[in-house]
Amino acid sequence: MNSLIYHLHPVKVKRHAVKVSYTLCLGGLSFFLFILLTVTGIFLMFFYRPTAAQAWDDIYTLQTSVTFGLLVRNMHRWAAHLMVLTVFLHMARVFYHGAYKAPREFNWVIGVILLTLTLLLSFTGYLLPWDQLALWAVTVGTNMMGYTPVFGDQVRFVLLGGVEIGTDTLLRWYVLHVLMLPFVAVIFMAIHFWRVRKDGGISGPL
Repeated sequence: MNSLIYHLHPVKVKRHAVKVSYTLCLGGLSFFLFILLTVTGIFLMFFYRPTAAQAWDDIYTLQTSVTFGLLVRNMHRWAAHLMVLTVFLHMARVFYHGAYKAPREFNWVIGVILLTLTLLLSFTGYLLPWDQLALWAVTVGTNMMGYTPVFGDQVRFVLLGGVEIGTDTLLRWYVLHVLMLPFVAVIFMAIHFWRVRKDGGISGPL
């Protein structure tokens, strides 16, 4: 526990690391948005059923009949857009400052994985209203996966939950969005935060 506390609040911090103008707080903002998405997402789960027959009706009811439903859904949606932006800008800042160089190469790879997970979370959430946009998005997405060399057809079958789009498809993307991807993201975020301190804190200016 002492090690964790000293990791979060070290005794010494480099002077440049506490300047907002250096990091723009983009890493912290990304983590804050992830927490906000988790809280608002749990709220939305109380009113959503991942079936083709009920998904859109549940979203409509959430927006029109549930107290603060529209507000929370919009918070979730805009936080998702902002998280994609802040994670991308965070990586751009790290690249611009050369913070991916030794001894931080491993953490750069972790960051790339987290960017990929962020994009996948955004895409899978985009499908959950199960409207026309979602249906065409999952059609295009799974067809692209179908062109994967060697086992493309098997990947497409797994993602669709069958040979065509239906309730099984929605259920699989729902489980990816609310369980599997967040779980994997939390693990990689923990490694990411640990490596920042392990590698000597936030990298210095060029």
